[in-house]
Amino acid sequence: MIMNSTDTARRASAAAPAPAPAPAPKPVRTAAVRQADGMAVASFVFGLIGLLAMNLLLGPASIVLAALALRRGTSRPGRARLGLALGVADLVVLACLVSADQTWSWSIG
Repeated sequence: MIMNSTDTARRASAAAPAPAPAPAPKPVRTAAVRQADGMAVASFVFGLIGLLAMNLLLGPASIVLAALALRRGTSRPGRARLGLALGVADLVVLACLVSADQTWSWSIG
């Protein structure tokens, strides 16, 4: 049997393994994105703690940090939105306590 060059090339390409795909490049996280991620986490933590204590200070701080994190393009927008919601909830709790006790401070007992 006589083989021509196309048969040989076909057999060589069928026997050679396919090249491995190049690994996907890792996304580059700039310092601004890392800083925005930190703001999103801080907003969440401040909002959560603010529900229990110091809601006059931590509520607005949580709102400001969440807004800054969202504006700077955080990779954690859900956490920033949750911090924003908790900051607003802090202020609502504060308004309820002020209207119930007629004071900015509250105590148990």
